[in-house]
Amino acid sequence: MAAVVATKYNSDLKIQYERLLKNGKAKMRALCAPMLKLVHICFGVLKHQKPYQQQVFI
Repeated sequence: MAAVVATKYNSDLKIQYERLLKNGKAKMRALCAPMLKLVHICFGVLKHQKPYQQQVFI
């Protein structure tokens, strides 16, 4: 459920999710990629003890 909420409110994960859907991936498959990215974000925050900063896409 965290990945579902994150794809709505986190712009990085939302962009990735929408891109995968646009490329023809199934909804569940498209949701797994942001879910894994969310796990990596959580691990990075815990490991480095720094707050999460969203990426800036130009």
